[in-house]
Amino acid sequence: MNEFEFRGINHLALVCEDMGRTVDFYEGVLGMPLTKTIQLPGGGQHFFFDCGGGDSLAFFWFPDAPARAPGIASPAGRVDRGDFVTAHGSMNHVAFDVPAERIDEYVERLRAAGVDCTDVANHDDSEFGIAAEPHDGVFVRSIYFMDPDGILLEFAAWQRRLTTDDVRHAPARPISA
Repeated sequence: MNEFEFRGINHLALVCEDMGRTVDFYEGVLGMPLTKTIQLPGGGQHFFFDCGGGDSLAFFWFPDAPARAPGIASPAGRVDRGDFVTAHGSMNHVAFDVPAERIDEYVERLRAAGVDCTDVANHDDSEFGIAAEPHDGVFVRSIYFMDPDGILLEFAAWQRRLTTDDVRHAPARPISA
């Protein structure tokens, strides 16, 4: 018996530079309804967006927050444009589950809205992890793009159910000096 009962992600809380711009992007471009707004003591804000399945994506805005740190606290850019390694304890990206049958359409919709996004990536277990075309070994297809604050986002569409055969690697451990 599990000690905890998980039902998904209640919310993931990120930090933005401009709450108005964030609302414009997540509600206006991506179509995520704004569901809750909170004015924080000291002038900050905490806003929640419905990202489907009963889950929320939340943003804090702090008037005196430090500047963003691409390449440290977030990827320096999209996964197809270089290094996407981030620091320990950082958040690398947010992947939203989308319908498999609509993933190709979503590339066009993002681009029509002026969002610079990748072509659809066919993730498989090949040497480089990406196939040129969909095939039976592709487990997820996805699109990557950045929000106005440089947060790496992904639309991901599962292609098949994952099984115990998909767990094949031992966890890595740092090499002691």
